[in-house]
Amino acid sequence: MQTLGDVNSATSVDQVEAVGAKLATVRSAIGTAIFGQQEVVDQSLITLLAGGHGLLIGVPGLAKTKLVETLAVVLGLQPKRIQFTPDLMPTDIVGSEVLEESATGARTFRFVKGPVFCQLLMADEINRASPRTQSALLQAMQEHHVTVAGERYELPKPFHVLATQNPLEQEGTYPLPEAQLDRFLMQIDVRYPDLDAERQMLLATTGGEEEAVPVVFTPDQLESAQRLVRRIPVGEKVVDAILNLVRSARPDETPHDFVKSNVAWGPGPRASQALMLAIRARALMDGRLAPSLDDVVELAPPVLRHRMALSFTARAEGTGLAEIIDRLTEEYR
Repeated sequence: MQTLGDVNSATSVDQVEAVGAKLATVRSAIGTAIFGQQEVVDQSLITLLAGGHGLLIGVPGLAKTKLVETLAVVLGLQPKRIQFTPDLMPTDIVGSEVLEESATGARTFRFVKGPVFCQLLMADEINRASPRTQSALLQAMQEHHVTVAGERYELPKPFHVLATQNPLEQEGTYPLPEAQLDRFLMQIDVRYPDLDAERQMLLATTGGEEEAVPVVFTPDQLESAQRLVRRIPVGEKVVDAILNLVRSARPDETPHDFVKSNVAWGPGPRASQALMLAIRARALMDGRLAPSLDDVVELAPPVLRHRMALSFTARAEGTGLAEIIDRLTEEYR
């Protein structure tokens, strides 16, 4: 039995196959600039296909900025970049009103749009800005509009935020509030490339001119793919797995003692929604007509790990969230 979607018509099946083939071209194009980070590339694409925002976490030099720039080019999106610093103000993100005087002496306020008015915003080192400035992104990320001086301004469509965070050098940084973390569909951990990928990167980036990345998608095509994601059917068994997995990660609802003793607070309903959209997007990216339990297992870590907090006991004993999520997904492998 299938629920939550309908791609049973021949036209929709053809659409899924066509978009899947186009996304294979997107992945190939990104691979000409980003080496040895296929999982990161895939999770970033899944985030955008699901209509969400991503938090990229990794040490310096792992091509996080390059990845966002490449995604913007390949998907045909208008990009902007904000370098977050301790002295960054909310108006530096959303914009501000300026007073203008006409030739007749009349004075009026004109709104000058900030860099948030784009299609793909890179929030670089987002945890270096103060909570007040970080909160300026909250409304934009959730509502896709901003309000300045009582006036509402719509953001371009599509609108996505890919933020980066350095796990090192924590002095002078501000932890992201739970409300903001929950706005990110995925936390994408960027790790070191393997030997072969690093060798390929070394030769490609220190020689002659780098190969130009082609434009494969348009913003309209991305929005069309996002609408198609929401029509992908999801089997009852997979729906139950998502609900059971997310609810079992909450210490006050779980049947597992290791969760009760190691988790301070667990994921809310938005985690279920994020996981549902993510597995549909993964299925579409692979040209499949429906997601499977394997998709749930693969995408549970990036969807859940920033929506959970370890207890004091877990931190003292060195227990990590990765270990807890891995144990929770064992029954679905």
